[in-house]
Amino acid sequence: MRKFFTLLSREIRSYFYSPIAYIVLVFFLVVSGVDFYFQISFMNQRPVSYTVQEAFFNSIFFWFAFVLIFPLITMRLFAEEFKLGTIEPLMTAPVRDWQVVLSKFFGALFFYIVLWIPTTLYFAIFQAITHQSAANSTGAYLGAYLMLLLLGLCYLSVGCFASVLTKNQIIAAIISFCAITLLFFLGLISFILLEVSSNTRQLLGYFSAIEQMGALSRGEIDTRPMVLYLSMTVVMLTLTYQAFQSRKWRM
Repeated sequence: MRKFFTLLSREIRSYFYSPIAYIVLVFFLVVSGVDFYFQISFMNQRPVSYTVQEAFFNSIFFWFAFVLIFPLITMRLFAEEFKLGTIEPLMTAPVRDWQVVLSKFFGALFFYIVLWIPTTLYFAIFQAITHQSAANSTGAYLGAYLMLLLLGLCYLSVGCFASVLTKNQIIAAIISFCAITLLFFLGLISFILLEVSSNTRQLLGYFSAIEQMGALSRGEIDTRPMVLYLSMTVVMLTLTYQAFQSRKWRM
């Protein structure tokens, strides 16, 4: 385990030494901050039936920034090492392949969590200024951030798999963006295709991140998204491990 944590610390440090990481951080905080401001401005103009927290986690700008950050976080994980040749010393080091894959995945997950920590200040500042809660309950906050964690696990694993397939970071970003966008919009097909059966609509709704976020951001905890996204994460990390081993033997 000591070797694993050594690799993990190496991956975490690589994020904070990279200018791209700070660009992603600033971009995300600017977009999410502007979105939070506009949501409050809109709610001040007319009475609404939802809370500030629900509005923030279910807006178009929120999902736009959300889907876009994963290719930017994961595109360099394996692709950059393959391109620079720094993967060869790592492959010959006395570490297991699964340790390499998991260290890169959890390094990306650590940076992903760092992105979201400042957003908690939005709600704290709102409550301090207005003396009103931005959500109906603590469970609503926990549900929303739990959903973010589940989606992050799944989409980061997709990005890891895309990065291990190529030496080009741009190609890795395009592959992961297309795959994540497809997964994300799969649940919205039921809103586009009107002539579908109720069973099909219910099945597609099971994959809808927007519907799941809407429920969890109201504090309605559902175990189905947990099973879905954790299962998909395990599958994608397994595929990443297999692809990494395949490229290792070709080299």
